[in-house]
Amino acid sequence: MRPSSLLLLLAVLLAAPLARGREAAVLRTPSNDPVWQAQLPAFDQDSYDRNVEALIARFESATGKHLVPGAKKKVGLKIYTDSGPGMATPIPLVKAVIAALERRGFEKENIFLVGLNQLRLRMTGYLPSLVTGETPFKGHKVFVLESGKFYDPVWFYDSPLPQRFDPILAEQQTKDYPNSSTKDEDRKSFLATPLFLDADFWINLPVYTDHPMLGVNGALVNATLWNASNTGRFFRSPANAPAAVAEMSAIPELRQTWMFTLVSLEHYQFIGGPYFNSLYSTSEPLLWLSTDPVLLDALMRSRINGLRKQSGFEPISEEIRTLEFAETLGVGSTHIASAKFIPVVQ
Repeated sequence: MRPSSLLLLLAVLLAAPLARGREAAVLRTPSNDPVWQAQLPAFDQDSYDRNVEALIARFESATGKHLVPGAKKKVGLKIYTDSGPGMATPIPLVKAVIAALERRGFEKENIFLVGLNQLRLRMTGYLPSLVTGETPFKGHKVFVLESGKFYDPVWFYDSPLPQRFDPILAEQQTKDYPNSSTKDEDRKSFLATPLFLDADFWINLPVYTDHPMLGVNGALVNATLWNASNTGRFFRSPANAPAAVAEMSAIPELRQTWMFTLVSLEHYQFIGGPYFNSLYSTSEPLLWLSTDPVLLDALMRSRINGLRKQSGFEPISEEIRTLEFAETLGVGSTHIASAKFIPVVQ
């Protein structure tokens, strides 16, 4: 490890990400959580329906956790649309998850979706078309975080890094949010509360791209930076954003309600991200489900680096330590050689 990385790692361990004004980075031993894997014979609705149901049923059987309504009777789905059309969470995947949740007792109106940007949510089909007014998610609430309506001043991630400029993909994020105007509030990133306050649990549905400052834009980032306000300040240097992702992913309130991450490899991008470029995207007929977001990101980093090498590009910089910092904070494991895959057949 280079001296600069060691110093930053020490800073991560000593920092105090806050939620409700108390320390949230809790060190624990990374688990050996498996990756349940299903093969998609096609990228159609029927294939998604059958395989998502099989994955969830196997997860419930193995863990004893059942995806049924609790005291709040609500469930949230964190989708990703910020690379625009072509690199968004597949709609058939989301519809399959919703169908599985409805079979387990959730009412349609109590299954909500959370995304970042209104325009991209509309462009990718998650918000109604301005021309037809149609949407595949009629009856489900779609919370747009950039509206600034879903941040609570009581719940925040506290960091001394001030806001200097807006982040890639989130340049307008909560720009009108009143709490971002004072010097004191400028060091806080407010957490979107619907996922961990309003729901019994939530499911992460990311899409994978590379990212110049984060390395891998996937499970961890979709749950943290793309789920909070005032995150532009972390993009001052390649060191700040990885530390923020790691610390935010360790916040207990977020982790306690995070049921699992479910990702489709129907499309992912290995260079040029997070903006969509079809020349550098690829596809695999796989669905992965795991409670370890670090392991999923590490597996995808390996795939992305392999494709970069084949195409004559440099791998993701080893200086980007997002996953290693998260592992140090006990969020998950980067040890892909010992990853346990469990095949699931519907």
